[in-house]
Amino acid sequence: MRIGIAGAGAFGSALAVTLARAGREVTLWARDEGAVQTMRDTRRAVRLPDVDLPAGIDPVSELSSLFSCDTILLALPAQVTRGFLEAHAGALSGRTLVACAKGLDLTTLTGQGAIVVESVPDAVPALLTGPSFAADIARGLPTALTLACPDDAAGRALQHDLSTPDLRLYRSTDLAGAELGGALKNVIAIACGACIGAGFGDSARAALMTRGFAEMQRLAAALGARPETLMGLSGFGDLVLTCSSELSRNYRYGLALGRHEDWDAATTVEGAHTARAVADLATKRGLDLPISAVTARMVAGELTPQQALETLINRPLKEE
Repeated sequence: MRIGIAGAGAFGSALAVTLARAGREVTLWARDEGAVQTMRDTRRAVRLPDVDLPAGIDPVSELSSLFSCDTILLALPAQVTRGFLEAHAGALSGRTLVACAKGLDLTTLTGQGAIVVESVPDAVPALLTGPSFAADIARGLPTALTLACPDDAAGRALQHDLSTPDLRLYRSTDLAGAELGGALKNVIAIACGACIGAGFGDSARAALMTRGFAEMQRLAAALGARPETLMGLSGFGDLVLTCSSELSRNYRYGLALGRHEDWDAATTVEGAHTARAVADLATKRGLDLPISAVTARMVAGELTPQQALETLINRPLKEE
């Protein structure tokens, strides 16, 4: 079978590499024709320049080549997914669409799996998420992810098609839980990065991770997710990884905030958008999510990390 991947960024390229190494034929679509030609000429991924592209990967810029695949992985920025799907809903009709981004849509406050369901109603929706760095996957380092698909039979088939010797997929039918875990942990990662960048220390970071995880569970439950999903790879596992490694863009962005350093605006930080979406959701649902709230205000430039910490420390004492 041939698998399509929409988006030749670091994660999309890494997925293409691990799938091709396992013998799959992969169509890797990028909007930029120049980037596609570079990949064809050099057999190197543009966003992973030290990684060779196996022969099974066909870089393309023509959407018709992508749409000829029955299974398409959507490795697009979270804020781009809905527009892409709505623009091409007819061509994507009946396909299996696997969302791979982590973030809530700022306009509709919905997760990536829900966007697939709403934008292409007759597609088979799925979500691939969990603790992973593109560079690790591309290097063939062992990685485990969650594959969420409401249709368990379709999920089993996808699990078989997308698993490789280096990439182990655990199946779930809880699309909402998986998409929320992957999105919400980015907000906490920014907070943890700011904590370390401002010099507050590892103990403060551990507290943010723990209380932040409680907020993730609180919001997910309010939105109909299963609590046990957040305890798995797509929630707790991803939280641990992104709150403790400088390979995480969200964590590095938080570090820059804490150190009062400039950040390259061209570098996508999904957690910055999701923080704003979470703040809106909390207000609409009447939920108390203090870490997410101060993170949203930090991202907006309304609070410094020092002011954010003071806000949290001065909250009324309560039971855990």
